[in-house]
Amino acid sequence: MKKKIISIGLCVAMISSILSGCGSTKETKDQGDNRSKTTISMWIPPLLNDTEKTFGTLLEGFEEENNCEVKFEIIPWDTYEEKWSAALSSGESPDIGYLYAEMYANYITSGLIEELSDYMTKEDYDEYLYLDRGEMMGGLYGVPIVTGVPFVLYYNQDILNDLGEKAPETWEDFERICKKATKDTDGDGKIDQYGYAVGLNSGDMSNLYMLNAYVYSWLWQAGGDIYNDDYKSVRFQDEAGQKAIEFFASLKDYMPQNVLSLAGTDAFSTIFGQGKAAFGVTRSRQNQKAQFAETYKDLNWGYVTSLKGEQYGTFGASDCLSIMSSSEHKELAMKLIKYICGSEFMTEYHKLAPGAPLTKSEAYTGEPEMERIVTEDKDKWRGLQVGPCGSEILENYASEIQAVIEGKKEVKQALDDAAKFANDVLDEYWEENDL
Repeated sequence: MKKKIISIGLCVAMISSILSGCGSTKETKDQGDNRSKTTISMWIPPLLNDTEKTFGTLLEGFEEENNCEVKFEIIPWDTYEEKWSAALSSGESPDIGYLYAEMYANYITSGLIEELSDYMTKEDYDEYLYLDRGEMMGGLYGVPIVTGVPFVLYYNQDILNDLGEKAPETWEDFERICKKATKDTDGDGKIDQYGYAVGLNSGDMSNLYMLNAYVYSWLWQAGGDIYNDDYKSVRFQDEAGQKAIEFFASLKDYMPQNVLSLAGTDAFSTIFGQGKAAFGVTRSRQNQKAQFAETYKDLNWGYVTSLKGEQYGTFGASDCLSIMSSSEHKELAMKLIKYICGSEFMTEYHKLAPGAPLTKSEAYTGEPEMERIVTEDKDKWRGLQVGPCGSEILENYASEIQAVIEGKKEVKQALDDAAKFANDVLDEYWEENDL
């Protein structure tokens, strides 16, 4: 997903303009009905080809039952975060917003997002399967709407068969197979088969894509994370963080020679997808077999949700729906969020956009081969740790890792530099917001 840097000074300016405002909803008269119809506003990105029409159709029954109208603003991905930042700074706010991890921290600290635990019952916690992934910075601030499709490690079964190997389970397995797989297969003196199809150029994606696809898995499997528990400093430069990047950098000889200029998405499609690498990483789908059969007809593939280091771990987005504090209709907004993320809505929605069931009541309808991601492997993937100034800190972290792969910096120096940048930004942030 496309994400941009968020200003650390934004939230102070936003708080007075929004919380003192008159709210974002309005009452309208239903023609032919004397009752006032409540309008609920919702900002979301283009999740489908016609998101507004699809959501509108699926919400007709809810609107009628609750005498309300849901109005959508569809914001393009490439301007999504900027739109939110600019709008909130000027006092605009919807009732409900679709937010991803890097957006939350500043808004939470500034009191712009409603804490949701008081709206939840014991039955809700039993029914909604991923509510824990909406918990961040000490509270429940979102209900996941897109999750269950993490980045996983795909392998080429034909290459593994030729090498006498099976699917890897550990870092040691992975490194051994990468080394054996990287070779000249046609005898022209040039390597034409790789162990690990990696691309570190952002291409048409945010620079954060490389972290989602590659880095977080190694960091979390090593036992590391981004922030310390108080969110006032980072820890990705600690012993676990160094171990992760040292291991990632040690795999460079098994990556395509143009790894720094190759986009991550292209590394998967043109290297792994064409049978030229033992391993590739991309986001999983519940209809992966059908998608690959159409796109990569000759690819004999399998997948590992996560390798085992000190622990398991790979990145799976948990994009959420949240209620803005300025909403005048929070109870109805919460009812709408529960409905959208509930079984009735999602059963129909997932026919158009295959995804993991979000509730106990929704049946799994994807391919059997992919089901274990959301059953036995559910605890092997996780969302990003939400903390202040996320995009800015992570963009810089990514650039320092690129410098390591390029040979410009040693791992320790790069991570120390990234940590100093991050901690300076956090110091400034908390001077403004630690009330």
